[in-house]
Amino acid sequence: MPKVTFLNLDKTVEFEHGKLPYAEHGKPESILDVALNFGIQLEHACGGNCACTTCHVIVKQGDNSLSEMDDDEQDRVDMAAGVTVHSRLGCQAVVQGDIAIEIPDWNRNYVSEGGGSMNLGSAIPPPKTAAASAPQQSGPAPAE
Repeated sequence: MPKVTFLNLDKTVEFEHGKLPYAEHGKPESILDVALNFGIQLEHACGGNCACTTCHVIVKQGDNSLSEMDDDEQDRVDMAAGVTVHSRLGCQAVVQGDIAIEIPDWNRNYVSEGGGSMNLGSAIPPPKTAAASAPQQSGPAPAE
């Protein structure tokens, strides 16, 4: 039974070939398919169709335990941010044995991973108060 370790999430999952339910998110038993079956969020803006790079992962161990990269995946992965010789698209890389991967920080979605909204500090202006949002008079000030 292959094991997939998501290093920066400190999670390892194990599955039996042919036993995962398939919901058409990437290739069957791809890194994306395995992740979503175990409730692990891996962004996939194109729905797992090899049309974007949001499921880009870096294989830290077990390159030879994944399906061979085809030309379509190679063309797409070359456009990913921070690409390495160990980069793969989670939707295309089919797990055939034990692997350890890292999801690059720029591909992680903090909100969808259960982190709530990010605290952006002073980058977001404070909400307007009722007095501040009242219409302002125009023209000269009235004489007293």
